[in-house]
Amino acid sequence: MTNTPDLQTSGVDGITAPLRYPTFRRMWLASLLSNLGMLIQGVGAAWAMTEMTSSADKVALVQTALWLPVMLVAMPAGAIADMYDRRIAMLVALSIALCGATALTAIDWLGFTTPDLLLALCFVVGTGMALMGPSWQSSVSEQVPTETLPAAVALNSISYNIARSFGPAVGGVIVASAGAVLAFAINAFLYLPLLAALFFWKRVPKPSRLPREHLNRAIVSGVRYIANSPSIKIVIARSLITAIVGSAIQALMPLVARDLLHGGPQTYGMMLGGFGVGAVIGALNISELRRRISSEAAVRACTVSMSGAIAAAALSRQPILTLAALVLAGAVWTIIWTLFNIGMQLSAPRWVAGRSLAAWQASFSGGLAIGSWGWGRLADAVGVEITLLVSASLMLLLPLLGRWLTMPRAAERGEAAEALADPEVRLPLTHRSGPLVVEIEYRVASEKARAFHNAMQDIQLYRQRNGAYGWSIARDITDPELWTERYHCPTWLDYLRQRNRWTQSERALDNQAMAFHEGPEPARVRRMLERPFGSVRWKEEVPDPAPNELEAIAAKAPRHG
Repeated sequence: MTNTPDLQTSGVDGITAPLRYPTFRRMWLASLLSNLGMLIQGVGAAWAMTEMTSSADKVALVQTALWLPVMLVAMPAGAIADMYDRRIAMLVALSIALCGATALTAIDWLGFTTPDLLLALCFVVGTGMALMGPSWQSSVSEQVPTETLPAAVALNSISYNIARSFGPAVGGVIVASAGAVLAFAINAFLYLPLLAALFFWKRVPKPSRLPREHLNRAIVSGVRYIANSPSIKIVIARSLITAIVGSAIQALMPLVARDLLHGGPQTYGMMLGGFGVGAVIGALNISELRRRISSEAAVRACTVSMSGAIAAAALSRQPILTLAALVLAGAVWTIIWTLFNIGMQLSAPRWVAGRSLAAWQASFSGGLAIGSWGWGRLADAVGVEITLLVSASLMLLLPLLGRWLTMPRAAERGEAAEALADPEVRLPLTHRSGPLVVEIEYRVASEKARAFHNAMQDIQLYRQRNGAYGWSIARDITDPELWTERYHCPTWLDYLRQRNRWTQSERALDNQAMAFHEGPEPARVRRMLERPFGSVRWKEEVPDPAPNELEAIAAKAPRHG
């Protein structure tokens, strides 16, 4: 792939521009406090598990418990984000996380905490945040204009990493001085500003002219869209593999502090803080990096750098050297994930944004959960140092994926095209009438046949991701200039939704295909009801035919065979 830069950004001014909008600014500050609380709780939970058991498996499972829910509930959460008021969805999800954090505080204060109970309550907190994630990610585009969206995504990453740069160190001091219970209580308290910001957000939802999809149909629609979007599938695959391979350093960091550096919770907090400082540095340089090189080149460079940082952390026995390695790891790790996130935000249209981001989050979080569990098991068998060196070796091989799964260029956001008017019909249809068969006849000059066929392959993908099935393109064997495109929609309502889901880029593809059509008349479009039973039922005012009339009709019918 060429090193052509991706979509241009505007440096420091571009990064700070979203903060000029009051709603985004309030949300950003409140999320900063919430992220701080989550990281303080993470230190408390990880160190509490370290004190309760010497098993590396159990310690690594703390991160699994926090991230596994994202993989499990991502698609339903994404569908909810696209179907319902995102503000209400976030309030409910955050309340679930608050209940889990409050219960964890109370149980630890009463002295009833066990390894299994700690993991269970971390799972509850993770479930709340998993339900909130797609609504939070997709609501960013409602808080800022499109031109500042990349900067807003980067700022949200900076918010988390500012908290990570000093939150873990603060958590280490809190745990060392007052125990894990205070870390859990602070997390519960710091959810409140974000709840207040969401409560007072005067969101104006854009009404849909069509009825809302049912949850199961919405999930199917999201899966279908992703399955027919090559660029989104590439990002999801790269995210999953990168998360599995690179999760070792974060999952085993408590053991790095305890076993390799022979430190306590303060050392652990310092290591996490170094990772967070690096993450802020990386996020602040996203704009410049995107201006200079392509996403693929940036991801390759970052994975190689991450490999060296993990290897250095594995071999170092000096806290200052380990801290420097983690600063580098935090910077490149954040750059990788911010590039993935920006690509998803800019490519998914609004109607499926929540589900697309949910699938991406599921791949990322599922990779972290699976990887954390696997690296913990390996560390129990061969030790922390060898495990980290294995992770570094695999990380060094990840750039080879670019040969088969090349990162897509960041394109403009999939802005919705102007909605098409509903076609005129003469049959009495309901929203449930169907399946519907659509046929479009094109007349294409023979010398343009190959180019037309190639263009129709892109048409197939966008028809299928917007709700069509059974797509085909056929050429008349007696009239080679006549081509027929054919596809199905499950119901009349699904067909109307498809006509309202077009993005500007998809409309351009359709215009490109129509440009091949020649002749005095426009391309002919037929819309047919495949099982028209309801349209031919006898009306009450039409009497049933008499038996002698039926016999007369039968006598006139042609005989076959």
